[in-house]
Amino acid sequence: MLKKILSVFLMLYAAASFAAVDANKANAAELDSIKGVGPAMSTRILDERKKSNFKDWPDFIARVKGVGEATAAKLSKEGLTVNGAEFKGAATAKAEPAKPAASAAKK
Repeated sequence: MLKKILSVFLMLYAAASFAAVDANKANAAELDSIKGVGPAMSTRILDERKKSNFKDWPDFIARVKGVGEATAAKLSKEGLTVNGAEFKGAATAKAEPAKPAASAAKK
């Protein structure tokens, strides 16, 4: 019986630890729990949020210094949301340019 209770508790804890953290609702500790957000960034997020809530990801990126599309994509992947939405920006990783074939390069 104790094992069942412990198992349920661990599953609930695991689910809670992967829950989304909304930039408009989270406190500093919750923001810091997101991989890639440290004390400095959480302070910048909270300072900007004091002015007004973030409307969407583009607003978040424009107002939080040090956050661009690549960082926003990483933070979103780690569980950060803005108004409950994940980041759906442009391609998150730049595509590698195609390398010429070996036969074409030896002409």
